[in-house]
Amino acid sequence: MNVKTALILLVLALATIFALVCVLLTRGRAPSTCQYQPLEQEDTDDGQSLVFADLTPEEMVQVVRYLQGNLGVQLVDASRAKPSDNCIASVDLQVPAKAEVLRFLDGGGARPPREALAVLYFGNQPDPNVTEYVVGPLPMPTYHWDVTMQKYRGKVPYHRRPVTGKEYMDINALIQQELRKAPRFLATCCESDGTDLAILTTAPRGFKSGDRATWFVLFHSVAGTGYYLLPVGLEVLVEHRDLRVSHWQLRQVFYNGRYFASMGVLEEAFVASLLEVVRIPKPQAEAVLGSMRPQRPPSSPGPLQYEPQGPRYSIRGNRVTFQGWSIAFGMNPNSGPRLFDIRYRGERIVYELSLQEALALYGSNCPGGMLTRYLDGSFGIGRFAYELVRGLDCPYTATYVDRHYLAESEAPKTNQNSLCIFEHDAALPLRRHFSDSQSLYYGGLRKNTLVIRAISTLINYDYIWDFMFHGSGAVEVRVHATGYISSSFLHGQGTDYGNRVGPHTLGTMHLHHIHYKVDLDVDGQLNSLETQDMAYKIMKEPWSMQNTIERLYLRRKRLEREDEAAFLLNTPMPRYLSFASPNPNKWGHPRSYRIQINSFAGEHLPASSPMERSISWGRYQLAVTRRKEEEPTSTSIYNQNDPWTPTVAFADFINNETITNEVSRDPPGGGELNAVGTTLAPAPARGFIHPVAKPGGCQAGKVLLSLTGCLAPLLPRTWSPGSLWGSCTSPMLKMSPIR
Repeated sequence: MNVKTALILLVLALATIFALVCVLLTRGRAPSTCQYQPLEQEDTDDGQSLVFADLTPEEMVQVVRYLQGNLGVQLVDASRAKPSDNCIASVDLQVPAKAEVLRFLDGGGARPPREALAVLYFGNQPDPNVTEYVVGPLPMPTYHWDVTMQKYRGKVPYHRRPVTGKEYMDINALIQQELRKAPRFLATCCESDGTDLAILTTAPRGFKSGDRATWFVLFHSVAGTGYYLLPVGLEVLVEHRDLRVSHWQLRQVFYNGRYFASMGVLEEAFVASLLEVVRIPKPQAEAVLGSMRPQRPPSSPGPLQYEPQGPRYSIRGNRVTFQGWSIAFGMNPNSGPRLFDIRYRGERIVYELSLQEALALYGSNCPGGMLTRYLDGSFGIGRFAYELVRGLDCPYTATYVDRHYLAESEAPKTNQNSLCIFEHDAALPLRRHFSDSQSLYYGGLRKNTLVIRAISTLINYDYIWDFMFHGSGAVEVRVHATGYISSSFLHGQGTDYGNRVGPHTLGTMHLHHIHYKVDLDVDGQLNSLETQDMAYKIMKEPWSMQNTIERLYLRRKRLEREDEAAFLLNTPMPRYLSFASPNPNKWGHPRSYRIQINSFAGEHLPASSPMERSISWGRYQLAVTRRKEEEPTSTSIYNQNDPWTPTVAFADFINNETITNEVSRDPPGGGELNAVGTTLAPAPARGFIHPVAKPGGCQAGKVLLSLTGCLAPLLPRTWSPGSLWGSCTSPMLKMSPIR
């Protein structure tokens, strides 16, 4: 071999080595066309979303100081206030009027003054009452005015106020005092002196306006686990309407199917052997029914969510942005999560999306269970949204946000990490197609979703509130109920009201109704409600008059008035229902959003019930009304303790006003959704079932795989998690982004 040939071979060898090194170094990389293209930047509001921001602790403190110095009455800290005292019950954001906000956000108008809504209990007055004040401007208040009459068209009677923690403490002390009158009975039935029994409230508190008498259910209490499945069969009725705690009294006692005038009378019946006693030993922690304690060592860990290049969403203050989405988020201490100014690709589609109320209604043959209708907003859905556990309540990679509130105290409190935000991979293609006809190809789009989550613990139930924003432009609202069921003592015909879940425990039948408010602004505020349904028409075949066919066609209708758009439970709903803009898309169809309700709610209460009006929102699967600033919510925290004369009755909002091309309203919004699972989906062509991803640009998660030009078909395929698409590193497949 001569020198020239050797040099040529050496150069070829070096070139081959260089090529192989390049191939190895570039394995797993996505096509460079889109790899470095930045995601859409939506975070351009320059702090405008702060108009919706929850109050800061500093602002709450300033409001309290202002009220203490300017109301002219003595205010006692609510954490120790008696019913006969004056106190600050809560302080929250006063959301500005929508017209003011839109002038600021869209019209270059002045920023609305930042204000607070303060709720005060005035027990130390000739006419005790509940009063609400707007206080502002923040951060240094100089004015306040009473808005109670304006909001509720009348005063709020004092008996409607929610029960405070101090009131519960005083009730507990009274019950403990009464339990001491039956020591032998308690020792026999429960191996207890009463001090180690848990006491659970029920609601409402009576049978007519003005009542404040509550049944309390007693359970075995075991540290570190839920007591809700351990009833001992004893329930007591406490009258606590009087403003003087010393005048409260235990009015009645229930045990194992029988009623007694007092604990003393119950003890006498026991001593005289006139009482059938069911002995329920105090359980050990490891043997508690439904215990949350691990039963065995943990197994190998399951799969975890992974963000190869960090989060693809960004959070600034109270606003989160994600791939075209922009959402202002917050938390009402009573009603829970609330979202404002929801935009997709720069266009507002929802002005407000908020939880309104959660109803839990029970049945039983025990007094506490048979009358319970919990309206959780009066207890505090947002206030009791506690810290989330990383990796269980939300993914490890989620962003956790603190929430602040001021309730039953003069000092604000913080629930750390009580709201989480994360991107969720649904492990399901949003859109895909494989073809082996005419040409061989595959195209697909991953279904990734932004999730805003909070979890409220309301006595026994833990509600997981999810607000989900899909890459398709759809908005989804979901709730999951977990925690513990509530239970009654099993006696008599108890299984007519539920199922036996323990030796002496009845898992009582119950239903949940969850109510949401949606203020839709689809391509502006002038929206109409349209329905689309399917129908068949029998006709002659156009190409052969000898035969007939049943031709399917689309039947469209516009709903003109509120009565038409109030869909009662257990009545048929249109197959497709959408909020439509008067502006057409390029195909001539109105730009619209479809509402899809996935819920199977039962009857909330019979129409004849004297308390049905207080939860009249439960009559409807969906109700669409005109928006009115004076109708901001579908319910009130005062409805729980006086459901017979509700402070707010949603049914009154529906008075057959026109809703065609009107500013839509929910109670102030667009639709009242009585649903456990609700989806809002854009309808690019007047409400087709599923939206398709809009073409154009390099979309994260979109791939096109082609089998043309395959090499080395025997090489294994591997996937790299290091790109926005997921890179196929096998030379078998060629991948490029759809443009």
